[in-house]
This record gives sequence, structure tokens and C-alpha cells, in this order.
Amino acid sequence: MKKEPIDQVFKRLEGKLDTAAPSADHKANFLAKLQAQAAPVTPEKETKVIKWMRPLFIAASMLLLAGVIFTQFNTSSSDKELADVSPEMQETQDFFTKTIERELFDIKEKMTPENQAMVEDAIVQLEVLEQQYDKLKIDLSESGEDKRVIYAMIDNFQNRIDLLQNVVEQMNAITELKQIEKAVTL
Repeated sequence: MKKEPIDQVFKRLEGKLDTAAPSADHKANFLAKLQAQAAPVTPEKETKVIKWMRPLFIAASMLLLAGVIFTQFNTSSSDKELADVSPEMQETQDFFTKTIERELFDIKEKMTPENQAMVEDAIVQLEVLEQQYDKLKIDLSESGEDKRVIYAMIDNFQNRIDLLQNVVEQMNAITELKQIEKAVTL
């Protein structure tokens, strides 16, 4: 396809182009046709439904927003941890948490079919202690950092560690008994 200079295109099409000005009511006719296409005729029932549903949608949105805000404020006050009290308490909570995780990891590694029931029972007891700790977190936020609640939270951590240490000691005792039985039978 060969490109033709623009001057030659206009010379070639001279007299063939429509250069007449549109009539005065052309714009009004065009807008009328455009509005006729854009606004299809809707039955009156549909418009009535839309009119009363709009306030309903607004009310539902407001209710949903109020629920979200209420939930945020309600949960934020009950999530106060021991670490939120002071930097020292944060160190204490970190220490206990790491110790509990390490003990639990050691127990799970040493678990055998002989001590599986004991380990599962310890995990159930840990879950009970965790539920008590969750209640203490709520008490802490409601009491305004009462020292008795803080001591109870620390005591809860210590109880968990004691529980896990007892399980480790019992597991070690079971392994020693097995070794003694093997030595005796040989």
C-alpha cells in the first residue's frame, strides 16, 4: 500500500466531501436520540422496588460497619498479653514461651508408642492451661494490670513448664526401665 501525501488526498477528494454546516436543531435532535437510547423504558414496579431498597441497602451497610467496629473494639481490649505490661514482662513471656516450645519439641521427638498416651494427656492438660491463660488475658485488660493477675499469668507459665518437665522425667524413667529390662534378659 503506497502512502499518498495529504495535500494530494484533499485535491483528489475535492467536491466529494460534505462541507455543509449542520442545521440549527441538529444538536437537539442528536441529544434526543442519545437520551432515547440511554434511558430505556422501565416498568414502574421496578423503579418502586429500587426506591425503597436503597434505604435498606444503606441501613444494612451501616449495620455491618457498626458490627465490624464493635468487634474490633471488643477484641482489642481482651487481647492484652503479659508482654504488654512492661519490657521486663515481655522478656519473661518470651523466656517462658521459648522454654515451653523447646520442652514440647523434645517431648514430641522422644515420643514412642509406650509413652504416647502420657504425651497426649500432657497436651490436653496444656490446652486446659492455655484456656486458663486466655481468661487471665481478659482479666488483665479488665483489671488494669493488677499484679495478682500478672502473678497468676506467670504461675500459669510455670505450671506448663513443670508439667512438661514431669513428662520428660517420666519418659526418661520409662527408657531407663526398658534398658534395665534388656540388660536383665540378656
